[in-house]
Amino acid sequence: MKKLLNLSLFYFICAMIGGVFYREFTKYMGFTGRTTLSLVHVHLLVLGTLLFMILTLFCRNTDLQNNQKFKLFLVLYNIGLPLMVIMLVIRGVIQVLELQLSKGANAAVSGIAGIAHIIITVALVILFLALKSIITKWEN
Repeated sequence: MKKLLNLSLFYFICAMIGGVFYREFTKYMGFTGRTTLSLVHVHLLVLGTLLFMILTLFCRNTDLQNNQKFKLFLVLYNIGLPLMVIMLVIRGVIQVLELQLSKGANAAVSGIAGIAHIIITVALVILFLALKSIITKWEN
């Protein structure tokens, strides 16, 4: 449980840093348009902070933390979420600086972001399977 609460705190701190970076970087650059930097803060709060707070409560009342699927979820999710956030920041900085990327570079940024989303999706499916197996044990 302590590990999950520490992860929640880590993602909360990253969310605050992301929010401040978005505000200050766009203000410094005089940027007033839309940018994916605005998504970093909320993604980290919901997908990081809130999710791990909820999972801490699940672990308090179940044996979830000892479930092999849950352990796999933790590894995959903590690869996918930071990768996704990094790609949001990269895409956002490119937008704010109004850089013109080649088709290949643009595709690479989108492709890596897509891979991060796939990793998170797989991790969440594994989490649901872990939760389902815990609930099934609980009911019996």
